[in-house]
Amino acid sequence: MFVLAAQNVPGSGGQIGELARTFGVSWPQLMAQIVSFGIVCAVLYLLAYKPILRILEARRQQIATGLANAEKIKAELARIDSQRLDVLEKANAEGKRLIAEARFAAARLRAEETEKANAAAEEILLRARESIERERAGMLADLRREVGRLVVQTTATVTGKILTPDDHRRLAEDTARFLS
Repeated sequence: MFVLAAQNVPGSGGQIGELARTFGVSWPQLMAQIVSFGIVCAVLYLLAYKPILRILEARRQQIATGLANAEKIKAELARIDSQRLDVLEKANAEGKRLIAEARFAAARLRAEETEKANAAAEEILLRARESIERERAGMLADLRREVGRLVVQTTATVTGKILTPDDHRRLAEDTARFLS
């Protein structure tokens, strides 16, 4: 553009010169505006555009870091969720195992208590039988004595004589043999 402007000096009669005169272009003012525009562009580039580009780059990096952190957080959450599920599964398995052990222990305890109760019942029955047998033996002994006494008394009454202690003993032994 500068080349074209330099080639068409004011006063030359080229086509560009006529066009420039038609539109009222003053070449010295145009050159001053071009230099001034270039200086403004350079100043804006150095003082505004570069800092804005640095800020934008920093923002891009923050966004990229944020996205990377978000991905890391998602991965960490997935890992934590997986661990949570593992812990829940282990706790569930442990709970089932404890329940099974408790049921087994309860069944064993029930069996032991049943055995103890059966043994206690057998012991009570045995004691009751022994007690009944003792009472029966005592009653039989009492019955023998009473029958012997009645036989002696009846014999004394029937025979009408007074029996001696030796007669009492002999009658009591005969009666006991007869009852046995």
